[in-house]
Amino acid sequence: MDKNRKVDVAVIGAGTAGLAAYRAARAAGASAVIIEGGAYGTTCARVGCMPSKLLIAAAEAAHGIGRAHGFGVHASEPRIDGREVMDRVKRERDRFVGFVVKGVDAIAENDRVRGYAKFVDRNTLDVEGERITARAIVIATGSRPAVPPMLQGLGERLVVNDDVFSWDTLPKSVAVFGPGVIGLELGQALARLGVRVVILGRGGRIGPITDPEVRGVAIKAFEDEFHLDPDAHVSRVERKGDQVEIDYVGIHGEKLTETFEYVLAATGRLPNVDKLNLEVLRLETGFHGVPVFDPRTTQAGSSNIFIAGDASNFMPLLHEAADEGRIAGGNAARYPGVQMGLRRAPLGVVFTDPQIAIVGGGYAALHAHAIAAGEVSFEDQGRSRVMLRNKGLLRVYGDPSTGRFLGAEMLGPDAEHIGHLLAWALQSRLTVGQMLDMPFYHPVVEEGLRTALRDLEMKLHASRLAAA
Repeated sequence: MDKNRKVDVAVIGAGTAGLAAYRAARAAGASAVIIEGGAYGTTCARVGCMPSKLLIAAAEAAHGIGRAHGFGVHASEPRIDGREVMDRVKRERDRFVGFVVKGVDAIAENDRVRGYAKFVDRNTLDVEGERITARAIVIATGSRPAVPPMLQGLGERLVVNDDVFSWDTLPKSVAVFGPGVIGLELGQALARLGVRVVILGRGGRIGPITDPEVRGVAIKAFEDEFHLDPDAHVSRVERKGDQVEIDYVGIHGEKLTETFEYVLAATGRLPNVDKLNLEVLRLETGFHGVPVFDPRTTQAGSSNIFIAGDASNFMPLLHEAADEGRIAGGNAARYPGVQMGLRRAPLGVVFTDPQIAIVGGGYAALHAHAIAAGEVSFEDQGRSRVMLRNKGLLRVYGDPSTGRFLGAEMLGPDAEHIGHLLAWALQSRLTVGQMLDMPFYHPVVEEGLRTALRDLEMKLHASRLAAA
C-alpha cells in the first residue's frame, strides 16, 4: 500500500454515513478511500438500534406474560434468566455486525485505510504516518456518548449504552441519567426485565417530545412502570464500594438517598471531530466545533469538505446518516459541481411502550407559527382497548391558510407505523382533506389517526371562518 497517494475522495469513518459516502463517490466514477481507526461495524449494529431492540423484544415478551391476566389468561410469574437474555442480545448483535463487516470486506483492499486521520490542510490527511491527498474529503466519524462531570468518578459502576450490550447478565438496579431516546428505551426495557430502575433528567424533557399535552400523557404512562423524574435535582452521586449512592429530591419534594448497582449515562452524544485537527481548515464552526454546513448538500461553506452522519449532529438517525452519506459522497465526487440532495420529511421513532413518533420536527418546529392542532386520546380508541394498549395521545398539526398537514407528535400503540404514514403524507405535501380521503379499515389503530385528522379539519375550518 502506498504511503503517499492521491485520490479524488477521502472518507473518514466507516459507519453508516461513511460507507454510503464511499459507495456514492465510487458510483460517480471517483477514486476513493475509506479510513477507519476503530472497529468495523456501524453504531446502529454494534451499540445502537439493533442491540437495544433485542433487549426491548425480551422485555416485551416478559411484559406480555405479566399483562395476560387482563384478558382472563392467568400465567405463572415469568422467570427471567438474565444470562440467557444477554446471551441472545450479544449473539444477534454479533450477527448484525457481521453483515456490516462483510460489506466492508467487499471493498477493494487498496481502498481501505486503517488508522486515525488528522487534517494537515483542506486537501491532505495524515493517517498515522500515511499521507493521503484528496480533491474532496468527507467527515463521517460518528459520535460517542457524553458523560457529565458529576458522573465521571464512578469507575466501572458508570456505564453508557455501549457497555450495556456487553453485560453477561442483568444487574439488580440501575439509575438512568437522561430521559432521552436511549434512556427511555433502555430504562423501560430493564425495568420490564426485573431490574429496579429510576430515570432522572433535568429541564423536564421526555425523549423528543415537545408538545406539552403529549408530554403530560407520556409522564403519566411511564410513571405507571418505573420512577421517572424529568426534572430531578440531584445533589450527590458517590461510589460506595460496588454500589453508587445518589441523593436527589423526589417528584413530590421529598429528599431521597438511594443505592444502585450501576449508573447509566444517557445524557446525549458528542460528535467525534475533536481529534481531527479541524483548526487548520479555517472553517466557521458551530456545535462542539463541527464545521457549519448546508444540510441540503452537506458542504461546509464553499469548501471541499463535506460532513455526514452523527458527526454532523444534524439529525442523528440511521436513515438520515445513510442519506447524508450518499449526498456527501456524490457531491465530493462532483466537487466543485455540488448539487442539492433529497432530504426526506423528518421522522423520529422511540421504541418505548407506548411508542413515540415525531413527524416534521413536531410541535417545537411549528409552535411559533400560526397552526391548528387536532388530537385523539387512545384511552377509548377501539382497537387499542381490545389489545389492552390504550394509552397515549396523538396530536396532528395543520396550516390554517392552506389546509396542509404540517407534522405530528404521538405517544401510543403502533406509533412506528402511523409515524411512517404521516411522514409520507408530509413529504407528499397532502392537505388534511386529502389525507381523510384515504381508506381506513375497521377495526385498526389507524382509525384513531382519522379521528385526530377530523378534529384538525374542524379546527382548520373554524380558523378559515374566523379569518373571513
